[in-house]
Amino acid sequence: MAPIRPRLVLALAAALVGTVLAAPTRADDTPVAEPADYTLAVHPEREGPAIDPTMYGVFFEDINNAADGGLYAELVRNRSFEFSPVDNAAYTPLTGWRTTAHGGATGTVRTVDDADRLNERNRTYLRLDLSGHGAPGSGYGVVNSGHGSGVAVRAGARYDFSVWARTDQRRGTRLTARLRDADGAPLSAPLTATVRGDRWTRYSGTLTAGATTSGARLAVTAEGGGVLRLDMVSLFPRDTYKGRRNGLRKDLAEKIAALEPGFLRFPGGCLVNTGSHQAYEAPTWERERSYQWKDTIGPVEQRAVNANFWGYHQSYGLGYYEYFQFAEDIGAMPLPVVPALVTGCGQNQATDDPALLRRHIQDTLDLIEFANGPVTSTWGRKRAEMGHPKPFGLTHLAVGNEENLPDAYFERFRQFRAAIEAEHPGVTVVGNSGPDDTGATFDRLWELNRQAGVALVDEHYYNSPQWFLENNERYDSYDRRGPKVFLGEYASRDNRFANALSEAAFMTGLERNADVVKLASYAPLLADTHENQWRPDMIWFDSTRSWGSTSYEVQKLFMNNTGDRVVPSRASGTPQLSAPITGAVGLSTWATAAAYDDVRVTAEDGTVLLGDDFSAGDGRWTRAAGRGTWSVRDGAFVQSDQAAQDTLVTAGDPAWRDYDLRVKATKQAGSEGFLVAFGVRDTGNHYWWNLGGWNNTRSAVEKTVDGGKQTLVENATTVETGRTYDLHVQVRGRQVTLYLDGVRWGGFTDDSRAEPFRQVVTRDAATGELIVKVVNAQEAPARTRIDLGAEPASRTARVTTLQGAPDAVNTAEDRPVRPVESTLTGVARTFTHTFPAHSVTFLRIATR
Repeated sequence: MAPIRPRLVLALAAALVGTVLAAPTRADDTPVAEPADYTLAVHPEREGPAIDPTMYGVFFEDINNAADGGLYAELVRNRSFEFSPVDNAAYTPLTGWRTTAHGGATGTVRTVDDADRLNERNRTYLRLDLSGHGAPGSGYGVVNSGHGSGVAVRAGARYDFSVWARTDQRRGTRLTARLRDADGAPLSAPLTATVRGDRWTRYSGTLTAGATTSGARLAVTAEGGGVLRLDMVSLFPRDTYKGRRNGLRKDLAEKIAALEPGFLRFPGGCLVNTGSHQAYEAPTWERERSYQWKDTIGPVEQRAVNANFWGYHQSYGLGYYEYFQFAEDIGAMPLPVVPALVTGCGQNQATDDPALLRRHIQDTLDLIEFANGPVTSTWGRKRAEMGHPKPFGLTHLAVGNEENLPDAYFERFRQFRAAIEAEHPGVTVVGNSGPDDTGATFDRLWELNRQAGVALVDEHYYNSPQWFLENNERYDSYDRRGPKVFLGEYASRDNRFANALSEAAFMTGLERNADVVKLASYAPLLADTHENQWRPDMIWFDSTRSWGSTSYEVQKLFMNNTGDRVVPSRASGTPQLSAPITGAVGLSTWATAAAYDDVRVTAEDGTVLLGDDFSAGDGRWTRAAGRGTWSVRDGAFVQSDQAAQDTLVTAGDPAWRDYDLRVKATKQAGSEGFLVAFGVRDTGNHYWWNLGGWNNTRSAVEKTVDGGKQTLVENATTVETGRTYDLHVQVRGRQVTLYLDGVRWGGFTDDSRAEPFRQVVTRDAATGELIVKVVNAQEAPARTRIDLGAEPASRTARVTTLQGAPDAVNTAEDRPVRPVESTLTGVARTFTHTFPAHSVTFLRIATR
């Protein structure tokens, strides 16, 4: 007999009592969907793959101001006056600083790079020319505004101040440091020192905050006359993570540690392999260089600085030593990434300099010695001098990041790998598969890695929630005898709970394939709310607060409850209809000027749905403000702004289906080609044929769902400037065929299932519990008949649930998505449990 539906029960009850009852509703009066029915069968007698303790980890890259002003606890912005327009067009060496005076004191301030500098790598310093005017106790100097809204201090907390200084005054110069509020009122007692001698000397002391504020300032002033030089003005909270000097911001480090990560991948990302690969060489040193580990160790005042790929300055105060120390502190395996001398992240250049390649290979060998060598070795001694005689125990190292020139990259990778394995056979060398989840670069790099017997291949992808719901089985078909997968960067493109749910659904597939997927890390890790370059992110922060996104809560739940081995299980699926692709059509460009003409859309029976040669203007097209510069010129529809990105204009009916779109397209100037859209529902939900994309290196059809893209088919087609192309897109049901100049270019059938109900079961050897992990990413509750395959040891189970609205976002003020602990009763070999709509649920069930 079919189960009786809840609404039928309500109707029967209403009839019996003579009262009409409404359907169930939420607090906001929206109706509650009827439960969907599922089954979940667990097979404890079978053995699934073991899950390595390093399965889940974290990836730290200095993006979104994650280091300076973020995890690195330094409170002074631009402490060494090294900011430059090379870092950011708005920067100067005095960014973050302004002059101040009291008691009638006067003077001038300028930054200098000359022979009197602190050292060759710390080149710019502050020169104060003091007039000697003013009353006793007067002062002239500078004030630092800190990161974000100001210097964040807590009442009663201690802050370590230090500065390097020198003076030309024989009797010395009296220097004062003090915390102030934004209006200049004191927030601490003054800290004074007398600078003596015209050689650089470090002066230090402690300031105690008298109030709590996020908007404090650090004032450094001098009394008297003469020339005073200052550099490396620093203010550090005494209360860093683990109390370490030059340490980490405590709340951020604790949130990372709470994830219990199995590994820490660092320092990038795009930082690793973008920019020049040359070594630091004064006086012709470069400010746009790839991240090179030797620049980042030793005394902080002697470390190099660099222009950050993401558009700001990086001080390298947080360097390789601190990364290794942090990994050790949180019990994570360190996994550094070194440049392979082939740029990535859209730059696509290979360095052909044998001497430079040999130097980077040697640098990598030296890095392993720095991490693992005895104190009697050259680089092991450097590590010991920094305070860590014991080796860090490096076992994995990745060469390169997201290179889009597969053969050039792999030629260099082989040389790195051979040198490392010859001297350090215990270190696993990790390769990569480029910047996407599929495509020609991906396929070629996997082929090269497989042929070379590489142990681990690093995959990266950022896709829509739809993609993650559709690709749970991605690793089911991977070769069990081939290289294993390191999923080094992945995320669904937003920070809503719908994104986190799709990631959770995907993670059940990662665990089910734990024999193939050995390491996985969501990215990026950190983001400053005041200035960031990327979304989504796991942990958000401002100068005083930090909070986990909904994705953080999902990651933490999985990372804290991984288990040791997968227990095979099987669940029923959700019935799904295969609706045809429907939508209007569109034209767009990306960093390119292009002309479109003779747009024609016809139905399958030949009926003309749209015919536009633009002789009557562009009135049939809808454009959004700020999306390029469109106009009709010489009988064509032209987008002329070469700097504009995603200039989509649309025409037609969102209900169109089974049609042919034809258009003539001519590239006029710029770096890419054409974007011809179909199946357009709105600017964030459509398909487009991207011809000559990625700086005119390849072409693809991309599907965009809620702003997140995924690639459906691609090849190496490029676009010539000045040539007119005939483009034809044929849509039939969910099948699309594309023709370029009358020749079939490619096609696809978009029939992947976005399954909202996913599960995996693992066993925790330490507790003997089964961990039943269920994701229900749909509006309907999932009423599930669970068969454990054996009697449990207890009739109760521990439950942890994440639940929320799909659009819910965690903020500093509100965390609508957070774990809720409860106890489930009535657990038996077979029992029924209803998993809430839009939820992630973990059941810990004791077994015999």
